[in-house]
Amino acid sequence: MALITRGVSLDVIGSDEIDSPEMHFTPKLRFLNLQGSRRQDATLAEKASRVLTYYVQLIRYTSTAKPKIFHILWNNKLRFFDRTVLMLYYKLCGKKIAFTAHNINAGKRDSTDSFLNRLTLRIQYGLTDHIFVHTEKMKAELIEDFGVRGGVVTVIPFGINNSVPDSALTSEQAKRRLNIKPGEKTILFFGNIGPYKGLEFLVAAFQRLVAEREEYRLIIAGKPRGGSEKYLEGIDLAISRDVDQGRIVRRIEYVPDEETELYFKAADVLVLPYTQVSQSGVLFLGYSFGLPVIATDVGCLRDDIVEGRTGFLCKPRDPHNLAKTIEVYFESDLFKNLNTRRQEIRNYAVGRHSWDVVGEVTRNAYAKLLGRIRYGTSCINSHPCVQRAGMDQ
Repeated sequence: MALITRGVSLDVIGSDEIDSPEMHFTPKLRFLNLQGSRRQDATLAEKASRVLTYYVQLIRYTSTAKPKIFHILWNNKLRFFDRTVLMLYYKLCGKKIAFTAHNINAGKRDSTDSFLNRLTLRIQYGLTDHIFVHTEKMKAELIEDFGVRGGVVTVIPFGINNSVPDSALTSEQAKRRLNIKPGEKTILFFGNIGPYKGLEFLVAAFQRLVAEREEYRLIIAGKPRGGSEKYLEGIDLAISRDVDQGRIVRRIEYVPDEETELYFKAADVLVLPYTQVSQSGVLFLGYSFGLPVIATDVGCLRDDIVEGRTGFLCKPRDPHNLAKTIEVYFESDLFKNLNTRRQEIRNYAVGRHSWDVVGEVTRNAYAKLLGRIRYGTSCINSHPCVQRAGMDQ
């Protein structure tokens, strides 16, 4: 709500996942649940009907919407349509477009890049009036790969996650609920599962660790990305062949916000064994629980890890180095004094990734788009849907 406190009124387009009393009773915020249910067990016909209904409602809303700025936070399932036809429609309706590029080119990261992917990205970036990225490295990639002018790109912090409930549940209680014994060293992998996440390297590192000492436990919690079925099958095979499955807690599905804290509070360390990434929201989610992070030195992850204070870095695609780094962590003062260090990690994250900073930078960019410093109404579309924000004249 950092924008609202700065005089910006919002139209938020979302789904049942973010629908709550707060979304309906917060002053200056109008929530439009255009996406409805996003049930994964829906039939193909239900999903097709849901997508069609959403686009019809979105197009109808755009034609009469008061906001002059549409801020897109995520593209929809029909990403090529979103990047081209939908963008042109917004422009024809007289909207200024802001876009938050969480990944400059996810196809390149996922090894699914193509001429069509790059072409439609170039069209979307070219039609966008202002682009937000999270690191200077991402800004440089945007300029170099897609010819975007530096003047229309703003680097903003990745806001710390404050939407996941944090109850009075203790670490000891969380471990008991997952049948993890006191004193067992617990490693967490959390989030979407796909090839670029490098989970196979963590499994291989874990196999090395438990071969020497049986005090380690591994939690794998997250939903496989579309098209990652064979990748996950390979990981399942490696686990069944090389690892005592009783040492691993598995929840291979989407984990709702209200159940997320269980896994972060049961863990002693969060591991991000990624092979390619720009930035990671999971890292900041871990920090919000005061959990140290071990991450591979890829993308811009090193920018937010203070060695020995908030976590450690390791080499990508190297199970041996990852295993050694995990051992180093569990021998470090950071782990030995974890109860007192947790608040320090939270403070570090909030200080660097405050929503107040994000809100101020975003509001100033909106004002620049409208050529004035007076603020009016906005429309923003929130995670995990296509998200848009705008302001009245």
